[in-house]
Amino acid sequence: MLQVPLQAVPNQQVQTVLGGQNCSITVYQKPQGLFVDLSVGGVVCSTGILALNGTPLCPFGYASFVGYLIFIDTQGSSDPTYDGLAGRYQMIYLTEAEL
Repeated sequence: MLQVPLQAVPNQQVQTVLGGQNCSITVYQKPQGLFVDLSVGGVVCSTGILALNGTPLCPFGYASFVGYLIFIDTQGSSDPTYDGLAGRYQMIYLTEAEL
């Protein structure tokens, strides 16, 4: 299990290695909620995914991403908002073995 380092800002992009994959993760707040775009090795896997508490952003076997990426509310069961990133809301990467 790895925590993806995010900041409490409304728009950000993070470059990180998850499960041996070079990932680019863009997180951005819209009036409808917090959204995520994911690219692996420069190839777009998913765009405009609404971030919901405990719901996979890109499940196993989806596109070219290997692993399980979710947001966890450490203080309850609310969906994430940018102002709680790096604190209350954490983006977590899990391998298949960790499920």
